[in-house]
Amino acid sequence: MRKAFRSLAAAGLAGLLASAPALAQEDAGATVSVETATGERSVPHAPKTVVAFDLATLDTLDALGVDVAGAPTAPYPGYLSKYAEDDVTKVGSLFEADLEAVAALRPDLIITGGRSSSQTKALSQVATTIDMSVDQTDFLVSALVRARALGRIFDRQDEVEARIARLESTIATLKTETEGRGKGLIVLTTGNRMSAFGPGSRFGILHGAFGVAPADSNLDVANHGEAISFEYIAKTDPDWLFVIDRDAAIGRSAAASMLKNELVENTKAWKSGQVVYLDPATWYLSSAGLTALQRNVDQLSEAFAKAE
Repeated sequence: MRKAFRSLAAAGLAGLLASAPALAQEDAGATVSVETATGERSVPHAPKTVVAFDLATLDTLDALGVDVAGAPTAPYPGYLSKYAEDDVTKVGSLFEADLEAVAALRPDLIITGGRSSSQTKALSQVATTIDMSVDQTDFLVSALVRARALGRIFDRQDEVEARIARLESTIATLKTETEGRGKGLIVLTTGNRMSAFGPGSRFGILHGAFGVAPADSNLDVANHGEAISFEYIAKTDPDWLFVIDRDAAIGRSAAASMLKNELVENTKAWKSGQVVYLDPATWYLSSAGLTALQRNVDQLSEAFAKAE
């Protein structure tokens, strides 16, 4: 079996776990209760050694000036590139934790979420582990709950509230800009495939919180969206076409050339110059983080201002 899931009874790992004070949290000191994806949890207050697998969590911790000891090997957005450096211990990937590397750090707290949420149970054998995944059906509200929980854990409540106040103010302004400006369709491209996302989906914040009227309200809300074709885009004929180039998020860009198609070029969005290539890193990789959310709002506000 792969290293990430070797039994905790294995000699090397068992030795590390036996000596890790975080395992039983006997000396963890004060705790704080916060809301997580699996309900309310009691966790160490102001933990000193933290391992985070979730990019949105790393985004928010970075914004709050909280250091982490371990992070996954991942395609980090440029503003989070420090987590790819050697001074941050690599503890596996977004999808597969390296339990030995995590245990060697003797963490006080481990944070999973999103792509790494499946690792929560295994990591809980090493130290207190919380799943900070965001509820996609109410994305913004859930993301802010997670941010406030992190602020409470790390004594950064004032910083969190200041950032949320700015974010909510700019969202209110954005909604005045999107109101009555036509309907939008958000499309994710990868390789030679396209998927569309509507209200209630992982990118549904565009409609629910940011106020862009959906061009299609009946799209599948599954994590990977609904597979679509050029003919679908032509038939839907959105006023705005928002594109997330997944390949660009992981270092390979293809969306611009892919969408240069006669059917797409005849849509209202294309003819009006209202095709917006969203920042793939902040929409696809770290979308629920405080910095990513703010950047996404700012980019949309700029796009709508340019189109006036």
